[in-house]
Amino acid sequence: MEIGISTFLETTPDPVTGQVISQAERLRDAIEEIVLADQAGLDVYGVGEHHRPDYAGSAPAVVLAAAAGMTKRIRLTSAVTVLSSDDPVRVYQAFSTLDGISNGRAEIMAGRGSFIESFPLFGYSLDDYDELFEEKLELLLAIRASEKVTWRGGHRPAIDNLGVYPRSVQNPLPVWIASGGSPESAVRAGMLGLPIVFAIIGGMPERFAPLVNLYKRAAAQAGHDPDKLPIATHSHGFVADTTEQAADMFFPSTQAQMNAIGRERGWGSYTRATYDDARSLHGALYVGDPEYVAEKIVLLRKNLGVTRFFLHVNVGTMPHRDVMRAIELLGTRVAPIVRKELARIEAKE
Repeated sequence: MEIGISTFLETTPDPVTGQVISQAERLRDAIEEIVLADQAGLDVYGVGEHHRPDYAGSAPAVVLAAAAGMTKRIRLTSAVTVLSSDDPVRVYQAFSTLDGISNGRAEIMAGRGSFIESFPLFGYSLDDYDELFEEKLELLLAIRASEKVTWRGGHRPAIDNLGVYPRSVQNPLPVWIASGGSPESAVRAGMLGLPIVFAIIGGMPERFAPLVNLYKRAAAQAGHDPDKLPIATHSHGFVADTTEQAADMFFPSTQAQMNAIGRERGWGSYTRATYDDARSLHGALYVGDPEYVAEKIVLLRKNLGVTRFFLHVNVGTMPHRDVMRAIELLGTRVAPIVRKELARIEAKE
C-alpha cells in the first residue's frame, strides 16, 4: 500500500489574513514539501497541471525535477497531466528527462482535466474534448513503447519513423489514467492494461466499487491480469495531532476554495455541516488525527482494494508550516499504522 501527497500548488488568498502567496514562493515551498515527504517515508508526490491564477503548477515536470536530486526514493508524478491540450512528444520527453534525473522514479498521470482553461490557451476546441484525449493517449503509449515512432492522427502532424529522446530509465515509463469517475475512463484504462487513479472528493468512497469492478472486468476481457494492475485514489484531507485541531485548521481554506470553484460551476454553498459530514468515517474527507486518518485509509483498502492513496493536503492556501506538519504526520504516523494493520489483515487471510 503506497501513501503519498498530491497538490495543485494553490495560490489563493489566505482565508484568515487575505494575503496571497506569490507563485514563486509556492513553488519553492513545494520543493521543501517533496523533500520532507521523502524523508518522512512517503511513497509518492504528485503535482497537478493547471493554467489559472489560483494555482502555480502549470509545469509539474519542472517542479518535480527540481526536487529529484534532493530526494532518494519517493516517486514523482503529475497529478494530472492534461494530455488533451499537450503534445505527447513533449510530455514523454519531459517525464523521461525527470526519470533520468531521478534514476527511475518518474510517472505520468494522464487525464482530460477537471478545468478547461488549457484548451483555448493552446488552441484546442472543446468540441474535440474526447477525441483529443483518445488520440494523444494512443501517441503517448506508442512513444513509450518504441524509440522510433510512425503515427498519424487528426489533431497533430504525423510522425514518420522518427526517434523521441531521451528514453526513460524505466521500461516502460509508468502511465496512469486519471478519472473523476466516468465508466468510459475505467473501461479504457482496463482495456489498455494501465493503472488507474480515481479522484474521490465527494460522496461515499465505496460508491466507486462498481467502477473498480468495471475496470477489472475490462482488463480481464482484454487479456490483462487485473490483480497486477495498481489502483489509486486521490482525496482531500489533513492530518494534525488531534482530530478537532485538524478539522478546525483545514476548514477555512477548504471552504473558501470550494465556494470559489462552486461559483464557477453553479454548486451550492459549502458549509461547515457539509464539511463535517464528509469527515465522517464513510465520507470522502480524510481529516483527523493520525489514527483516524489511518482507519479511513484501511477502510478504503477494504472497500475498493486500492494499492495507492493520495492525500491532497491543502485545497486552498494554508500556512506552509501546517502543511509540512501534516506531511510529517502522514509519513511517520499514518503510513506505519496503515501498513501494520494491512499486514495483520493479510496474515489472517
